Amino acid sequence: MRSRVNELFTQSRSAAGSRSIVSMMQEDGEQIGRFKVRGLMRELELVSKQPGSHAYKQATVERPDIPNILNREFDVPAPNQVWCGDITYIWAQGKWHYLAVVMDLYARRVVGWALSNKPDADLVIKALDMAYEQRGRPQGLLFHSDQGSQGGFNRSSQHWIVVQTLDTHSVLRQVFSSRVFFEV
Repeated sequence: MRSRVNELFTQSRSAAGSRSIVSMMQEDGEQIGRFKVRGLMRELELVSKQPGSHAYKQATVERPDIPNILNREFDVPAPNQVWCGDITYIWAQGKWHYLAVVMDLYARRVVGWALSNKPDADLVIKALDMAYEQRGRPQGLLFHSDQGSQGGFNRSSQHWIVVQTLDTHSVLRQVFSSRVFFEV
């Protein structure tokens, strides 16, 4: 039984605890209790390792200088007038990955996204660039994000109006590395 517990623990990449191992063994038709498995795991010095909880950096300053132009008016009359975005995190391959998403509020569909190992301005730039290119380089749109504490959206302007053609990444990089509101 020790070898079976050790085998299942190894197959789980050190993640399974006694309850999980009992479930796996019972699926295979073996009758064993959780406390017995727990004891065997202690004897074998097997300790379940779970991923740590995720924590973003805390925002140090609120941005009252950036106006809330959208003001929760989420009903948009036409496509490519208002986009919104956010960053979330995903546990995969033993570490946290970050997903930035840009959504057109009219269509209510994702128009750009990017995945990265860190929630920084480059992640946001990639997502916006994908949206911008896929939607035919629209002009005069509003980009809205919350004033979250993570990465690029927080360090950047929270509400951003595109007035002219954004034909280089340097313009986007300038906007997202800045701490002031920009019209580009």
